[in-house]
Amino acid sequence: MIQTNHERMIVTRLIPEARTLQTVLRRNYGVSAVLLQKAGDPIQQLFVDKIREYGKKKSAAGGKLVDSNPQIEKEMQQELDKVARQYGGGPGVDMTKFPAFEFTDPKINPL
Repeated sequence: MIQTNHERMIVTRLIPEARTLQTVLRRNYGVSAVLLQKAGDPIQQLFVDKIREYGKKKSAAGGKLVDSNPQIEKEMQQELDKVARQYGGGPGVDMTKFPAFEFTDPKINPL
C-alpha cells in the first residue's frame, strides 16, 4: 500500500512535467526543422541565393541604394522632397524631429 501511494504520487507529479516537456520539444522541433531544412526546390534555392547576393551588395553600397545611378538618386530625392512638402516639410525643416505642440487656453469671459 505504501509503495502504491508512493508510485501514484510520483506518477501524478511526472505526468504534467512530461506534458510540458512534450510541448516544449514539439515547439522547438517545429522551429528548428524549418531552419535546418535545405531548400530542395531549385526556385527556392535561387530565391535564397538572390537574397544573399542583395545582402552583399547592400553592405558594399554602404547604406545607399543598391545598383543605383545619379538619375535614380535624383528621382528618389525629388520624391522625398515632394512627400516632405505634403507633410509640412520644406527647405530647412528637419522632418526627423518630433513636432512641438503649443496649446493655449481659450479666453473665457468672467460672469
